Amino acid sequence: MTAAQAREFRVHAVQPQWHVSVYASSTHFQKWMLSQVTLARTQFHPTHPNLVVLTELNGLPLAIRGSALAQRAPSLQLALAASLIKHLPESAYYALTRKVNIVQGLMLSQAPENMQLYLRTCAELAKQHNTYLLCGSSVHPRLEEKGGKVQIAAPELYNQAVLIGPQGNVLGSWDKVHLTADEYPLGMVDGKLEDLITVSTPVGDIGVATSLDAFREDVVKKLEATGTTVFLQPDANATEWSGTEQGTSTKRPQPEAWLDSSWKVVQDSKTIQYAVNPMVVGNLFDVSFDGQTAIIGKASQHPEQQSYVMTEPRGGFISLMPWVQEGSMTELQAVGQKLKAGSKDPMENQYRTGAIYADLTLPASTVPEHPLRPFEQAMQAVIDGQDIQNPARALGYFWWVAGGLLLLLALFRAKRGWKVGLGLLGLLLVGLGF
Repeated sequence: MTAAQAREFRVHAVQPQWHVSVYASSTHFQKWMLSQVTLARTQFHPTHPNLVVLTELNGLPLAIRGSALAQRAPSLQLALAASLIKHLPESAYYALTRKVNIVQGLMLSQAPENMQLYLRTCAELAKQHNTYLLCGSSVHPRLEEKGGKVQIAAPELYNQAVLIGPQGNVLGSWDKVHLTADEYPLGMVDGKLEDLITVSTPVGDIGVATSLDAFREDVVKKLEATGTTVFLQPDANATEWSGTEQGTSTKRPQPEAWLDSSWKVVQDSKTIQYAVNPMVVGNLFDVSFDGQTAIIGKASQHPEQQSYVMTEPRGGFISLMPWVQEGSMTELQAVGQKLKAGSKDPMENQYRTGAIYADLTLPASTVPEHPLRPFEQAMQAVIDGQDIQNPARALGYFWWVAGGLLLLLALFRAKRGWKVGLGLLGLLLVGLGF
């Protein structure tokens, strides 16, 4: 391999912590995303290209943005219910016109503004910091450009990861193929295996297997077939890390089960040379997320012995975020219970955050250039300034105007009218998010 053929680059995996306040407004969200890239920015390579990889579903809670009532909810389900009350007219419009359930109607009603915020924030960060950025993933519908305007093409929602280049340009996107049981009630559908791609870049031939996809052979084989050399696994593991594997009868420790994803993929694959697995941590309402962010290579080339907690040391971990503490399995299980939401222990929500990095080398790419698909071209149009059309937006204004008029009428009615007026006022305040 000559110097001219080699691609030398640095990858960064960020382990952030959820905070409900992050989703209070657009500004709060932008600052949180900036803080993640800044964590990695302090370790950027001065001359080689950098790739920053963020976590799964970091845009999902944007569904509660702007609702003070949702911010104070005791659970994620109640937070979504509060947001639904605030956006009931628009949600009902989408539920009726797109023939979907009301929760999916809520997600669709918020998708135009939230998708604009998400894509433009990520593109601006990639440009500002001159980096390749895997934005993590969010809940997105497919877009289309029609008659010079960008609109939602279909009601299906995907757990979608997007790769942005240093010029703020969309390089590719990946829909999660194997959803978990908790994702379907939000209106998400499984992505199509045939839609998975590999994107050739100076920071590797990128393929994305979001969370559970990295455990599935069909996804891995598809990415191998398209030429993936750098395998990205953005993740949000909604289980205590020191607990047992979910959804199986084996009851293995979570960290042991996790070895079957990125670590195993790299060791077994002839094509995939590296994997990057960032994991979000923290308690989001009543749901706890935990894990250990890792950058992985071939054990034969990276023989240093280390591994996740509760597993035997092994080669292949180039860089690994330490867990909250070391100890016996019993001790770690006790710590995991203290960390989780609702424990009321001083350790509750005291997870470890940070960023790790690794310098990697690959030969010149043999993967053909990825031409943007129509829905990716529409995403680029949004980044470039086109707004996503939202025909339900006017219904929100109608809600306040109609409610205000009804309130005034009720106050001038017979002697019991004040009760009606107060009831309508309560509905208006709930709708406004108080």
